[in-house]
Amino acid sequence: MASCKTEAKKSVLEDGLSSVTIYYNGDIITMEGNEANYVEAVVQDNGRILFTGTKNEAIKQYPKAVDFDLKGKTLIPGLIEPHLHPSLAAIMLQNEIIAPYDWKLPSGIKKGVQGQKAYLERINESIKSNAQPDKLYFIWGFHQLWHGELSREVLNNLAGDQPVGIIHRSFHEIYLNDAAISMLGIKEKDFKGNPQVDWQKGHFYEGGWLALVPKMAPVLLEPEGYLKGLSVMSELLLQNGITTIAEPGFPSSDFDMEMELLMREMDNNPPYDVYLIPNGTQLYTMKGGNQEAMTFMETLSTNEHYNTEKVHLLPKQVKLFSDGAIYSLLMQMKEGYLDGHDGEWMTPLELFEEQLTMYWNNGYKIHVHANGDLGQQMVIDLVKKKQADNPRENHRLTLHHMGYFDEDMAREMEELGMEASVNPYYLWALADKYSEYGLGKKRAENLVALKLLTDREIPLSFHSDFSMAPVEPLTLAWTAVNRESSQGSKFSQDQKISVFNAMKAITIDAARTLNLENEIGSIQKGKIANFTILDQNPFEINPNGIKDIKVNGLVFKGKYVSSN
Repeated sequence: MASCKTEAKKSVLEDGLSSVTIYYNGDIITMEGNEANYVEAVVQDNGRILFTGTKNEAIKQYPKAVDFDLKGKTLIPGLIEPHLHPSLAAIMLQNEIIAPYDWKLPSGIKKGVQGQKAYLERINESIKSNAQPDKLYFIWGFHQLWHGELSREVLNNLAGDQPVGIIHRSFHEIYLNDAAISMLGIKEKDFKGNPQVDWQKGHFYEGGWLALVPKMAPVLLEPEGYLKGLSVMSELLLQNGITTIAEPGFPSSDFDMEMELLMREMDNNPPYDVYLIPNGTQLYTMKGGNQEAMTFMETLSTNEHYNTEKVHLLPKQVKLFSDGAIYSLLMQMKEGYLDGHDGEWMTPLELFEEQLTMYWNNGYKIHVHANGDLGQQMVIDLVKKKQADNPRENHRLTLHHMGYFDEDMAREMEELGMEASVNPYYLWALADKYSEYGLGKKRAENLVALKLLTDREIPLSFHSDFSMAPVEPLTLAWTAVNRESSQGSKFSQDQKISVFNAMKAITIDAARTLNLENEIGSIQKGKIANFTILDQNPFEINPNGIKDIKVNGLVFKGKYVSSN
């Protein structure tokens, strides 16, 4: 991918892009402004953008620069994943995956399975082939609407003395058999009074899952397997052109151990940065109170041990949790569910208000996990109350996920200055099934109605919440632009958004979600030289082909890395 204008110039590949470099001879899309803006050339030096403009002017200003000939390929800002959990990825990617649909991994395709009989057969086969007697064997991907009912008894019959944990597709639930419960050393009395634990079924969900995870930390964070999972995650990020990830909600179970293992993976120098947002809910439990949690957070962004060249704790930002998981059909819905069951609150409402009030009054950017319309409305109403009590400009409080909401809610968000980070993949994965179960046709077909947000110019980013969606930003953009489901259904076509808005959601607006839009997210003089190189221009092809665009490679802080 290199050419030389003079004999004195080095090859791009020979010097690893350590010199001043000119990128040219392709579509270079800056993602600056209100439409797809192009420049002929970009110049970077030492990982920072020096120049954008015409090729002739670039050569004139930087006559000794190394050439990077794009050869007709498309250069865009480095793709950003603003909501991904390395801890979940590390667990999922080192263990077995048996989900309703196929999962694409560096090692190949993990085939999906549907139907209870076929699912139980796959579990049985997997346990017999891979499980080790003295090790808890995890299988991720179960969903009752595709796989039928599950219980401790079913797992006992299948696995016998082999300890097994079946992690729900949502990663908000787990089923354990007797052997697993015995291995973990947990007792029913440990969860006394927790309404989100069904001890007889071995079922721990939402608050029950959060209470269980710290007790499982020694198993989940076993270094060899955990590092293997992180390594696979790094491969996936490179394959999909991602130069920045963020975890809203760090840690999941053990701050020091998760940090140590993440640092060890980053010592391998993968081509991406990691930004961490503290988990207000977990730290409330770990530190013994909200004030204690915030006091701890205040020390993090200036602690050199926790902040390195590639790992960063974002200052004055926090993650809180409203309602349950959409994949579990436990989000809080205003009109309830077809079968009459209730959603769940991840945080007791009184505690949630106490948390939001404290962080609001202390100037934090607050990120809130909220899925159902009632779960989001609860947050909207609190923001309205806080703005009346203690008005803040540019607070940027961001709702994450936003599975189902309506026009009135979008209007309120606009009026209150709230922002959105959404997982558009929900429509692809869930709309057909939820039309029949749980939500009904009208609500299911209008999941993640994104045009309600873009019409109001509410800042909008996309995320995978990996593993709630594949870590594929172009797939997320494709879903938002086409609104097509896993069964090929084309739902609520009036809510399709433009290609430009979809690309903003994985570049400049994804940077904004993290308060990093002045550093990354667009191609602009002074910003970090992070670029993604695509074989095709997403603005020039049929929108239905966006998810199939091949990522050729990326430039991370000025250094080119091939995705092949």
